[in-house]
Amino acid sequence: MRPTPNDKISETGNAGARKAPHTPERKCILSGEHAARDALVRLALAPDGTILPDVRAKAPGRGAWIGVDRATLEAAQAKGRLKGALSRAFKTGDLVIPVDLGERIEAALRQDALNRLGLEARSGTLLSGSDKIETAARRGEVHLLIHASDAGEDGNRKLDQAWRVGGGGEDSNGQGVVFPAERAILSLALGRQNVVHVALIDRAAAARVSRALARWRAFIGAEGQLNPCEYDAAARPALADDSALSENEGFK
Repeated sequence: MRPTPNDKISETGNAGARKAPHTPERKCILSGEHAARDALVRLALAPDGTILPDVRAKAPGRGAWIGVDRATLEAAQAKGRLKGALSRAFKTGDLVIPVDLGERIEAALRQDALNRLGLEARSGTLLSGSDKIETAARRGEVHLLIHASDAGEDGNRKLDQAWRVGGGGEDSNGQGVVFPAERAILSLALGRQNVVHVALIDRAAAARVSRALARWRAFIGAEGQLNPCEYDAAARPALADDSALSENEGFK
């Protein structure tokens, strides 16, 4: 694991310097690696003994955390390793693992990301429309740029260039994130017509959306995405409250 600012004392030179707030970590039951809890996926045990995804980590009781992609999870499930790991985590062998657990987790992560984008759109921290995004990007107002998976290369290149002119985001990369779905899904999530590109113009909003997209992309194995257990939590500001999102129905 790479060191984060949370491991260091503030370099103010003042006698009263304090450590930055601690970032809670959890251990992946399959890989054994530790990572920030909001970079992993929590699994919970429903009252009937069924293992269900709890991507918002709100379900009551003991939880188990995973930081591997879907292919690795399903391979572990097929070999019986997943059941053994879950039995140890929940301290019981009386549990049921759905055969489509990987699909359920992917669907839950996808919905979490779509819900997050919808909330940001309603709060006014999200822009759509190439002209608006290009103007904001050149002014240095864009903190995260997203392209639908079926966006044209020319359109992506034009907005990426505008973003670089304006500073290119927190890491000066200046290249938008590819959304793991087509424009029709992105448009539906935002309640708008033909949304091909999206920009977050608030730093905290960009962090929230980045977190949701990173977990989803990592689980489905999107090209160029880090494994969650390698996710650099140091790059993310504190997250705002996500209480407006719906709970996992398996635990209502």
